[in-house]
Amino acid sequence: MKVSDERIVSVRAGDTTLEGALVVPDGARGVVLFAHGSGSSRHSPRNVYVAEELQAGGLGTLLLDLLTPTEEHVDLATRELRFDISLLAERLVGAIEWLSSQETTRALPLGLFGASTGAAGALVAAAQMPDRVGAVVSRGGRPDLAGAELPSVKAPTLLIVGENDPVVIDLNRRAISRMTAPLQLEIVPRATHLFEEPGTLEQVARLARDWFARHLRAPS
Repeated sequence: MKVSDERIVSVRAGDTTLEGALVVPDGARGVVLFAHGSGSSRHSPRNVYVAEELQAGGLGTLLLDLLTPTEEHVDLATRELRFDISLLAERLVGAIEWLSSQETTRALPLGLFGASTGAAGALVAAAQMPDRVGAVVSRGGRPDLAGAELPSVKAPTLLIVGENDPVVIDLNRRAISRMTAPLQLEIVPRATHLFEEPGTLEQVARLARDWFARHLRAPS
């Protein structure tokens, strides 16, 4: 399948304009919106790698800066905005609405891929837009930070955690106990929080691709 060129886009989310990178392969069977993690951006090499693997599998991707450059500067000093889950979710909802308005993506089933605190934002957005979000994948995520919204998530959710990340494994299991959506927890052997060990990020990409392929369905 031919992958189309990357397009830099401006996404309006509430009163804020966010920068993103959109790729929609020819004949795409879905589109995945990425919610980056703590202190990261759309240029995160891990998310870029996963996005490229999804594109090769026939899925469109939108890598989005959830914070403006000014906000990123503040967050580097205070680390507070990356934990503002309501703000992240609000930005994601705006991006979902934007994708639903674009000619190339409006008819495509939509998934969310969240990392670290971005996973909590993705789950809150999924809870708020159950008719639009078809599947969620979390990589080393903090789903527990979605709090009271967890029982409202309807989209099938895959939680991927490294074997050598015991605190995050525990937090994911606590979140699972509060969720009613179809769920799967995958623990990647030998992996730590950032999946830097050889072959581990490749496993993340394969798991995510297979999950979206299974659960993203074109609207009837």
